[in-house]
Amino acid sequence: MTKVISLEEAISKIENGMTIMAGGFIGCGTPGQLVEGICQRGIKELTLIANDTGILGDSMSKLIVQRCISRLIATHIGTNKETGRQMSAGELEVTLVPQGTLVEQIRAAGAGLGGVLTPTGIGTIVEEGKQKLEVNGAEYLLELPVRANVALLNAYKADKAGNLVYRRAARNFNPIMATAADIVIVQVDHIVEVGEIDPDEVMTPGIFIDYLVQKQSREVTNVG
Repeated sequence: MTKVISLEEAISKIENGMTIMAGGFIGCGTPGQLVEGICQRGIKELTLIANDTGILGDSMSKLIVQRCISRLIATHIGTNKETGRQMSAGELEVTLVPQGTLVEQIRAAGAGLGGVLTPTGIGTIVEEGKQKLEVNGAEYLLELPVRANVALLNAYKADKAGNLVYRRAARNFNPIMATAADIVIVQVDHIVEVGEIDPDEVMTPGIFIDYLVQKQSREVTNVG
């Protein structure tokens, strides 16, 4: 059964107050049209889990500028000064997480684990309010799983069963986020028939994917 839906159908599955994940690393591998669809629809009070909030003017930054996000969990915000301004003004709740730790928290959610142990953050403000455990004489922080209602991803190619292929560095957070959300929606450059992707090329199996959206030219992305 095909999983291909329109951009408008995809955005209709996101509601005010949801927790969303968005793949990408400062624009590389970001599901830009899905993100912009949220902004166009005016969805608010979202919790965003992402590596970053982009650079002012790109799709991820619009989530912040248009105040679609009330809470952010990310690894850095330095490339978007509006994120920092809203955080400093108390207008946006921001939780900064070491990058490797965030990846492992998402992976733990996808694997059904109760959390991960890491030494990263011991002796810093990162450890505040967290449980510490000692293993073989060394201290570790217990970092809990991080999961979303919806994951928004970007892939280079997919078949209609949802098997995904990413392109080079655009893979980044996308495969791990595919495992850790109730609904997984993927923006895809090229959608092909089932059987046209060699099984050895598949990077995320279709079992994790709920919906595919064909990436469109800029002039037809309005989901008003």
